[in-house]
Amino acid sequence: MNNLNPLMPLKVQPKKGLAKSLVRMLVTSLVIIGSWQALVIGLEMPTFILPSPFEVFFKLIDRHQVLLKHSWVTAQEILLGLLLGLTMGLVFAFQMLLCKPIKRWVLPILIASQAIPVFAIAPVLMLWLGYGIASKIVMAALIIFFPITTCCYDGLRNTPRGYLDLANTMGATKWQLLRYVQLPAALPALASGIRVAVVIAPIGAIAGEWVGSSEGLGYLMLQANARMMIDEMFAALFILSILSIALYFAADKLLKKLIPWEV
Repeated sequence: MNNLNPLMPLKVQPKKGLAKSLVRMLVTSLVIIGSWQALVIGLEMPTFILPSPFEVFFKLIDRHQVLLKHSWVTAQEILLGLLLGLTMGLVFAFQMLLCKPIKRWVLPILIASQAIPVFAIAPVLMLWLGYGIASKIVMAALIIFFPITTCCYDGLRNTPRGYLDLANTMGATKWQLLRYVQLPAALPALASGIRVAVVIAPIGAIAGEWVGSSEGLGYLMLQANARMMIDEMFAALFILSILSIALYFAADKLLKKLIPWEV
């Protein structure tokens, strides 16, 4: 009788999909670690050039309190930078859509924000905002500002013509058109921009920490490199990678729940 229940595949399939994903991640991790260890042994790499994965693992355990402390600082910079960059991107995208003359002024700013290297802006931000968390938040926001704005704007202006004509026929105002038609149609494109932003936001935060800071994973990596503690630098890099991957999958899962009609 259970085989005749149409709801059974809906309950079993997600578990199977999750199990397959976990197996793939485990196999991929084992292959990377095995290749890493084989490279260290085969080429007889000294520790100060390339530590073995076991040395990095032991360093993670030995210095876990310090690593967690600096990880929390970097995580705050990334999350607050994402929030600020997302807000700025949405505001500029709506302005370009609703007021065409603004687009002529805003578009050069968007291009210039990507043409100037991040490291060129970082020292200026340090002077203006200090060496605290504020300058790193702005750095992360600036680096994700462009993909958020362009993806949202493209989604808004590429709303299917049939939807707009139907809404106009029903007497929708400009704001109703934006809220009930254009914004929902733009959400899949915006979701793509958010996924990109989540991946590149750590670059801005770490770049800010490299230029000037007293805490964070970027600061810890610089200090470890200066002291030739390469295993600790790899441990910090490993945590940063895990943090970025976790943020991406969390954002992806949340977006799929919020935008169920996304293809």
